[in-house]
Amino acid sequence: MTLYSLGGPVLLIIIALGIIAAAVYLERSLQLHRARIDVRDFLHGIFNSLQRGYITEAVTLCEETPGPVARLTAVAIHHRNDPRATLVLELDQAGRSEIARMERRLSLLSLIAQTTPLLGLLGTVLGILKALIAYRANLPLVETSTVADALITAAITTAGGLIVAIPAHFGFNLLLVKIDRLIIDMKEACSQNIRMLESLYGKTTRPTDASKSGTETP
Repeated sequence: MTLYSLGGPVLLIIIALGIIAAAVYLERSLQLHRARIDVRDFLHGIFNSLQRGYITEAVTLCEETPGPVARLTAVAIHHRNDPRATLVLELDQAGRSEIARMERRLSLLSLIAQTTPLLGLLGTVLGILKALIAYRANLPLVETSTVADALITAAITTAGGLIVAIPAHFGFNLLLVKIDRLIIDMKEACSQNIRMLESLYGKTTRPTDASKSGTETP
């Protein structure tokens, strides 16, 4: 029997959404895995390059290294001669952009996890309705095979919706955990970048410099 005859069009929609969810999870998981780097070793290399005056080398290293930490460090280097308040503001804006980049398409995965159980429920209701119609149409000599086929359709769509929704929900939360870890790395990188540039270029650390722009000193 074909999938259409087993579960109807609702099952085909659930399968299509399952394929999309798997593709989104694999793509996001790969990107987030590549974005994880050893923050301390990376910043140590950047600090050595800046200490020796190799600005171009430091920027090139940031461009060749994947992940938000490297891109935030590149922003810090480009604004190394700006006032501390400006540097903090630029890092904050860049950090928000990086978070949005990491969370791209996660809403689609969440939507699939929430929608597929409802589609399964819809298939169940349609299957039961089909069984009742067949039962009424064949009274008093009811063909049990016709009713059974409709009930099979109802059960299969329910199972299909849950089979897609459970892994999608699990994958969504797993990706959120990976993003949270990267955000922690980003915060550490921002703090170290500011301290590094202060030590190299003599930026003031007085709170008044940051308070003038309304930006909180990290």
